Amino acid sequence: MIEFFAEYGLFLLKAVTIVGAIVVVVGTVAAASRKATMQEGLEIEHLNKKYQTLASALKQAILKKADRKAQVKADKVKAKAEAKSADTRPRSFVIDFKGDLKATAVASLREEVSAILEVAGPDDQVIVRLENHGGIVHEHGLATSQLVRIRDQGIPLLISVDKVAASGGYLMACVANRLIAAPFAILGSIGVIAQLPNFNRMLDEHGIDFEMITAGKHKRNVTIFGKNTDEDRAKLKEELEDVHSLFKDVVGRYRQDLDLEKVATGEHWYGTRALELGLADELKTSDELLAELARDRDLYRVSYKIRQPLQKRILASVDALLEKADAARWRRHFESRLPRS
Repeated sequence: MIEFFAEYGLFLLKAVTIVGAIVVVVGTVAAASRKATMQEGLEIEHLNKKYQTLASALKQAILKKADRKAQVKADKVKAKAEAKSADTRPRSFVIDFKGDLKATAVASLREEVSAILEVAGPDDQVIVRLENHGGIVHEHGLATSQLVRIRDQGIPLLISVDKVAASGGYLMACVANRLIAAPFAILGSIGVIAQLPNFNRMLDEHGIDFEMITAGKHKRNVTIFGKNTDEDRAKLKEELEDVHSLFKDVVGRYRQDLDLEKVATGEHWYGTRALELGLADELKTSDELLAELARDRDLYRVSYKIRQPLQKRILASVDALLEKADAARWRRHFESRLPRS
């Protein structure tokens, strides 16, 4: 009985902590919502102008007075020349995709892709700056399908990975016509995983029965409360193997020179090694890539902002807390295997 009350007290403490966290989140979101604008839609940023503004600000700070005047003149001449060639210079449309377990950024991605496909010409290209650890299969499958739309339209798709494109993130990345990775970016993890706790023995110890009624032999196999059988585990394993096969099919379709038997093991590699294995095409950071392209092309960052109702934002914020906890677990998993410098 004492053990029961101890466990109940621990449960109550956890519940109070969660409720307190939710209250804090609600207050934070409510405060942020008062400051946020009510507008939703497409935002465009001309990156060439941004780079020029940054460079001009630095030059104004370090040049002598006479040199500053000369530089202002030179900048005006350059701006006029670029304005004249604006209609003939090819364009690069830049999309930023930062993934989470549910690939929630796909809601914006589909709008960004739709907008670009309406205006992109044969000389244009799309660059996706991707950071994604992977997550739920069907969510990342939908995100991948959005990128496939670009390729199917015949528009060159470049994907740049500075940090990580693993598992579902690599499912997205492999669609690129050209995949560019930073030297220490993490790529790969072509595998599928399912893990869950099982509380059946704990329930038995406290005299609690768990019943589950289903219609259909395989409506549910492995559960967290019921007693799992070898048949249940085998069925789940079969389903995971099927998803893994679909994953490999997509990778093999878009990166035909890959040795899938060698790389589709669930392992991940750094950019340099990923290049050797054929998981990437070039080693370069996104900053280097855009700086090079800006010399001959007009770069436009395209971003679709979605305005969500307060209730959804609160739920999203609570979900984000859980995402952070899972991301921390993911980082610990990988960092425990990474060498220290």
